[in-house]
Formats: sequence, C-alpha cells, structure tokens
Amino acid sequence: MPSRSADDDPRLGDVSEGTVLRAILARTAPASHAILGPGDDAAVLATPSGSVVATTDTLVHGPDFRLAWSSGYDLGWKSAAVNLADIAAMGARPTGLLVALAVPRDMRLSFVEQLADGFRAACEALAPGCSVIGGDLTVSDVLTIAVTALGDLEGRSAVTRAGARAGDVVAVAGELGLAAHGLAVLFGRFRDGDTPIPVDATRLADGERAAVDAQLRPSPPIGLGGVAAMAGATAMMDISDGLALDAGRMASASAVTIDLSRATLGSDPQRALTGGEDHALLATFPPDVLPPGFRVIGVVRERTEAGLLCDGQPVDAAGWDPYRDWDAATG
Repeated sequence: MPSRSADDDPRLGDVSEGTVLRAILARTAPASHAILGPGDDAAVLATPSGSVVATTDTLVHGPDFRLAWSSGYDLGWKSAAVNLADIAAMGARPTGLLVALAVPRDMRLSFVEQLADGFRAACEALAPGCSVIGGDLTVSDVLTIAVTALGDLEGRSAVTRAGARAGDVVAVAGELGLAAHGLAVLFGRFRDGDTPIPVDATRLADGERAAVDAQLRPSPPIGLGGVAAMAGATAMMDISDGLALDAGRMASASAVTIDLSRATLGSDPQRALTGGEDHALLATFPPDVLPPGFRVIGVVRERTEAGLLCDGQPVDAAGWDPYRDWDAATG
C-alpha cells in the first residue's frame, strides 16, 4: 500500500481508536484457519487437530528495540517472527496472531501502518496462512508490542524441551551468533538517544549488513519445526537467549547433560554460545535421524553434575537475561 505524505499523517492523539484500528486491519490478511477474524469480542479459529499451541512475547522500547534503528516495518516483522519461532519450536504450524499495542499519543499513524505491513510480510514469508486475527490498542509513554501466537499441532504431540535422551544427537536449524554480531555493529557504529545516528546500510560491509538484518528483521526457519516433529525430534526449543543458556535449559528440563562441539559453532564460537535473538531451532534426535535443514552440533549424555558441556568441559550457561542485562541494554 502507498505510504502517507507528511501532510496526511496525523498523530495518533489526534484521531480516534477506530481510525487507527481500521488503518491496521486494512493492511492485514485473513488467516486461513480463522472462522471469525477481527471485529468482534474474540476471534474464532478452526482447530483440526483439537489441540492449540499458544505463546506470547512482549517487545518494549529500550531493552528490546531502539526506534533510532528499527522502522515500524522492522518491528512488525520481528514481533511476528519471534512468536512464530516459539510455535514452530513445539512442532506446530502457526495459525494466528493476537497483537496488543501500547503506543505514544504523538506517534504518527503511518508508523502503525508500517507495523501492520511488517506483520503481514513476516507471516506471508515465514508462515503462509497465518495472520493477525485480533488484539488490543491503548496509549502509553513507552512503545510496547505484545503478541500472542497460536498454532495447530495437526494431530501430532507437542515436542517439548523435556524429551532429550542420552545417545541423541543435538542439532540446530538456523544461524548462531549472527543477531548478536548485528547488535554489536549497531551499538558500535550507530546511536540512539538525544543525538541519534540512524542505521545507514551504505556504511555496512556485506557481512555486517546480514548481521544487522538478522538482528532487526530475523527469519527463523519456521517450517522446519513441523519437519523436525515428523522426523521424530525428542526435544526442541527456540534459541532466543543464546545457545548456552537455552541448551542448559533443555538439559535441565530433560535431566540430561548436553555436550556441544566447539568446532561446529562457526568462526566465533563464543558469540554462537552466548549471543541471543537468533531464533534458531535447537532439537535433539535419535542418532540415526537428522532431517534436512538441521546440522549436528553435539550429543546428549547421561546427566552429570554439569548440565552443559563443550568438548567435554563445563560451560557457563550464559546468555541474555532482561533483568540481569538491563544496564547493558540501556547503556
């Protein structure tokens, strides 16, 4: 849809809630599983398998994103992608998104239209048939985007993080450490605050541009969640807070020890271990099973005192923690 001119771009505080909602809904597509979409007190979704997978995630200006670096389109895409990844990590197919926006009054209507465009584009690219099916809109001094994603298991059992077994291989689909590299580029080369320096793609080398894109507009392998489930994945989860921290969580939930191989973690193993927001899929499989799109990065062992190893040595399960890492995020 065409963008608005400056003269036709009112501040949200100068228009009604209905106007804002109509602007958003004009840019979203119907979800293929929606019996009743936006406009009533609740949406109605068909659930062919009889089971619904649900997850929610909130992005807040400051610790989760910076407006100096992210466009409305970027934020719509990322907000959809991170939730779609959680649905995929259960082995389910995403079917619908519920979006709650808390938006400052002085923000322009075009910004929320860009958000809606980003939601639609991410769903079309990553999870065809899924779309925004409803939500809520309110005012706040801090831009906040809360998304609830729903998914269908299509007759399968959910793949949890608690099923890894000794002898399984540990595998990943997607990038490791790339989003963290992008965040380092943003903090090192650009700036927000009183004198912002916005992202200038012309100042980035190809590798830097790919890393920044992975941070601002991630593309998790959503379709591989169902592939892994059908192949017999014993455990699976979305890597959102860093491989070490999330693998440690899987080891704890499964009461096993996970031993990663540093040689499989790319050119910067430390960044692969501790960098967050990749939204890759971490899964364990029987040793004779490895579906296309996954690569082996370790093995599952009987539980020892250390739940997480790398090349047989204990590893600190470090990664992103919004409470512990708040100062770094706002510095």
